Amino acid sequence: MTPQQYHVIALSSLGGAVAAGISDNDLGAISGYSLLSDNATLHAALWYPGSTSAIDLGTLGGVNSAVEWPNHALGEVVGISQTSQIDPLKEQWSCSYPAGSGFLPYTGQECRGFVSRFNRMRQLGTLGGNNSFATGSNIFGEVVGWAETSKRDPTCVAPQVLGFEAVRWGLEGDAHALPPLGQDPASAATAINDVGSVVGISGLCQNAVGALSAEHIVLWKDGIPHQLPTLGGSAWNTPMMLNDEGAVVGFSDRPGDNNGNNFNGHAFLWTSRNGTTDLGTLAGDAVSYAYSINNRNQIVGQSCTPGCASSRAFLYQHGTMYDLNTLLDSSSAGYSLIFANDISDEGTITGLAVSGAGSILAFRLVPNGGWSGSTMGASREGRSLPFRLRAGSFGRIMPNLTH
Repeated sequence: MTPQQYHVIALSSLGGAVAAGISDNDLGAISGYSLLSDNATLHAALWYPGSTSAIDLGTLGGVNSAVEWPNHALGEVVGISQTSQIDPLKEQWSCSYPAGSGFLPYTGQECRGFVSRFNRMRQLGTLGGNNSFATGSNIFGEVVGWAETSKRDPTCVAPQVLGFEAVRWGLEGDAHALPPLGQDPASAATAINDVGSVVGISGLCQNAVGALSAEHIVLWKDGIPHQLPTLGGSAWNTPMMLNDEGAVVGFSDRPGDNNGNNFNGHAFLWTSRNGTTDLGTLAGDAVSYAYSINNRNQIVGQSCTPGCASSRAFLYQHGTMYDLNTLLDSSSAGYSLIFANDISDEGTITGLAVSGAGSILAFRLVPNGGWSGSTMGASREGRSLPFRLRAGSFGRIMPNLTH
């Protein structure tokens, strides 16, 4: 089945040069992040249905905040924020590791997961440590992520000191640990569906982000971890999203990754019926990442050259990966879609794009309802990243604050 065409709706920033859409819920609200007018401060941002204006969600008292994962709690947004407290252990934590290249600009402040409702941010707790990280949520308001414990873990690599485990926060913010696999010391949860199943990673503490922290892919059912097969690599095996049928997508290293030092990962799809499937890349690319899947089993992500110096957003459906740039209608000419991070059950998509004028912006991609031509547009090379962008953690394109 040939995909329909899409129309790009550009979303405004909070005054800065970069904005990105990360989550698109079924009410049509998009959340993500944007630079402020100083082009140095990053804040979580919200775009209401039918609006292109960004709303600043603020912080938990610190400098920076962001939404970094698809999350689908109706009426709520979850993400990460720095607080006003300085981390006594001087860890860079998952939020800012490595300093200057993490999800948030490094400030030395503690980082916590948050829930924002009616644009009021509420802090999520830890498991006894100083930091936490919130990723996914479901329509019942349950939130998952990971949080530090009070235990010093010898498998951590400096500057990380404390160990961490996956967390499921209840409606009152109460934190419940989700254990790692077997003898693994660390775990992290990345997504939860409306059935209550949770996916995430299990491995070493290391730097508290990716690499050998993501040695294994985990599915928790009723709080019990079950190992899912990878694509054969030893690190960076990371599920990003699961739908209500239990289909899981993410990215996984392949053999030859040298313990994660030579990332060669591909997007994957896991189902209970077919196991783990390598989704490959767009023609000419080397690596790929699947970021989200909806309940119609449509998958979105990015495909790029090594190091993601050049990147294209993709849509995967019915066994085929499509370059989303080739599915844009004539009114959307000039836009280059760098990555697609979430897709709603209605088929709308959000992510990051570069306009013909060079603006780096969040987008809402709306299906036109049917493909009007007999063939799709010709595939084209990925867009080289403008100087305002860089490849961050596991290939995610982030603001380049060194310029």
